[in-house]
Amino acid sequence: MQRLEILDGMRGYFLVFMMLNHLTFAGGYLLVKFNHGELGYVQDAQGFVFLSGMLVGMVYARRMLKKGYETGARQIRKRAFDIYRYAAGSLLVIMALGLVLKESATYWEPWLWDLASHDPFYAAASLLLIYQPTYMDILPQYIIYMLVAPPLVWLCVTGRWIWVVAFSVVLWVAVQLSLHYPLTEGMRGLLDQVHEARMLRTAFNVLGWQIVFMSGLVLGALTSTGQIDWQKAFARKEAAVLAWAAFSVVLIFMGIRFGFTFKVMPDDMAEQIRSLDNRIRFSFIYLVNFMATGYLVAWMVMAGAHTRHRIVRALGQGMRWIFSLPFLRLIGRHSLQVYAWHVIVIYLLKGVEYHYGPFNEWTKTAIALTAIASLAIPALYRERATLFAKPLALEREASPDAKRR
Repeated sequence: MQRLEILDGMRGYFLVFMMLNHLTFAGGYLLVKFNHGELGYVQDAQGFVFLSGMLVGMVYARRMLKKGYETGARQIRKRAFDIYRYAAGSLLVIMALGLVLKESATYWEPWLWDLASHDPFYAAASLLLIYQPTYMDILPQYIIYMLVAPPLVWLCVTGRWIWVVAFSVVLWVAVQLSLHYPLTEGMRGLLDQVHEARMLRTAFNVLGWQIVFMSGLVLGALTSTGQIDWQKAFARKEAAVLAWAAFSVVLIFMGIRFGFTFKVMPDDMAEQIRSLDNRIRFSFIYLVNFMATGYLVAWMVMAGAHTRHRIVRALGQGMRWIFSLPFLRLIGRHSLQVYAWHVIVIYLLKGVEYHYGPFNEWTKTAIALTAIASLAIPALYRERATLFAKPLALEREASPDAKRR
């Protein structure tokens, strides 16, 4: 299986769990508990952002090598516009549905906030991506990253990737020290001049989360340009040692998570850990846990499946099998369209529960599985030409005329 197919499978995996995590029911539901997010501080958004950055690096670094900087930069900017079209499109669909669905302002208010009341100022702010309703806040940060990506990809292509890494780390540290506050408050002040209310809303600090996207971009560009060979890198003995160290770090964070889940964490220790836990900024605890988990998964998929240790080999092969599932690769190939679709489905299901709920556990599970299956709809629609072309090609090959030829 090709490298990009594995990455598509990984993106599909995160899309499935995004659907599960974003789907909410009164009283919760059991299926969502079977989730890697319950085992630590690595969540779907992190993996999705990282893989998006990695694919940007892999695809556009190769194009810049072949066709030059301007061609690659133009294609990246075009992709940013495509992302905006889907972000704005899903938002417009939700706003249109809000005008026709009964009592939508009531059951969507916890997620749309002020936009639920059909305020035109908030509608305009949302289309400008500065007021981001829940579940519609991941695509705007992609757009920003894509707009600044061209020179960063070029730096990687020309062997100056260390500058990208250094700048990314400096930005992340600045956010952890709250040095971005003057910029944020300045933006709020300007927006208050337009409409005196909270017009700036986002679930992700773009300057903090950029370290996830940029690390993927750098690794993808280095892979595409042949500056790093993962098979050789993971075949070294030191790579296995680092994998065991990463596994140890993952176990530590798992223990911390369970300590909070089962309320056995000492109060003083819990207070110290909470001070490091800030998802909006992508704080220390998220960065370290993500780095350890990411390295461990990459090693397991590439090297673990071929190791002499039977248990490790079985786990590595199991991961490769999961990420190779056709359904996951299908939706992963069309992650932008599938993500926009999932937002609309989530909002519609909130209306279904409001009018027809509450549901029992079996009904909740059936709804969740149906919602996951529906992710294939936009992907199959986009591949409809290929789906119809294959049977026609086989039919032509089997025809008597084809045999005579």
